Amino acid sequence: MTKRATGTFDVKLKSLALEDSKAAEASLARFSIDKQFHGDLEGTSKGEMLSAGTPVKGSAGYVAIELVTGKLGGRTGTFVLQHTGTMNRATPELSVTVVPDSGTGELAGLTGKLLIIIADGKHSYDFEYALAVAK
Repeated sequence: MTKRATGTFDVKLKSLALEDSKAAEASLARFSIDKQFHGDLEGTSKGEMLSAGTPVKGSAGYVAIELVTGKLGGRTGTFVLQHTGTMNRATPELSVTVVPDSGTGELAGLTGKLLIIIADGKHSYDFEYALAVAK
C-alpha cells in the first residue's frame, strides 16, 4: 500500500575539493549535504553531490547520494536517496528515489520517490512510499 509523507527540510551545502583541478576548470563541483527533515519524516541526512555547469545559461546537471536517518510512518531506521537532476535551459527535471534494499531497521523494504519543492526560498518534500509489512 502506497503512503504519502509531507513536510519541510533545511539543507546546508558545503563546497568540497575535487580530486582533479582540471575538473574544477570544466565547471564541475562537489558538495557535502546536511539536511534536517520535519513533518511526516523526522530525521537527518548526510551525503555528497557532484554538479556540472555549462556555458549555456540555465543548463546544468547534478547527482547525489544521501543517507537518511529518522522516523517515517511510525518506524525508525535508515535509507538511501539517489538524486539525478538536470536543467535544460531553465527547464528542470529531477528524480529522487529510494535506493532498492537500502532500508534498515524498521524501514527495511522501503521503496519510493521523493519530490523536492522549492517555493519562496523554502524547501519542502512530498514523499510517496511503501513499507514492507511489519514482521
